[in-house]
Amino acid sequence: MKRVYPDKEYCIGCHLCELACMTAHSESKDLIIAYREERGKEGLSPRKRVFEKGSVCVAISCRHCDEPSCVAACISGGLYKDPETGRTVYDEDKCVGCWSCLMACPYGAIRRHPVKGKIVKCDLCNGREEGPACVQACPNQALKFEER
Repeated sequence: MKRVYPDKEYCIGCHLCELACMTAHSESKDLIIAYREERGKEGLSPRKRVFEKGSVCVAISCRHCDEPSCVAACISGGLYKDPETGRTVYDEDKCVGCWSCLMACPYGAIRRHPVKGKIVKCDLCNGREEGPACVQACPNQALKFEER
């Protein structure tokens, strides 16, 4: 299964991956509208986060683990492993906002949605022909979408 792999050696902390993610998941698909309007009103936020410590930075998102601890922790069936694609899938309608998955994820890749009282996690830009927007937007190729 193809996954997004970060490379901290090439990440410069530009946060373009976050903006691309937010835009790809917005209603408008327009960076300015997504950032200025949808982010505030609807709580639109990126499913990827850039963490920085000193001069080291790395973009983190769901790793779609083979045996995800978030799925095991989910009490409502809102997270499950798709047997066909291998992706860890989030069903917002089933999520009860208990945050168990957030605490179970060893990578800190699941976050609280700022408005809905539910979670936000990477879906690998499911259905996007070009693949994950974050990978496409990274100027240094610090994100790779590949099978390892």
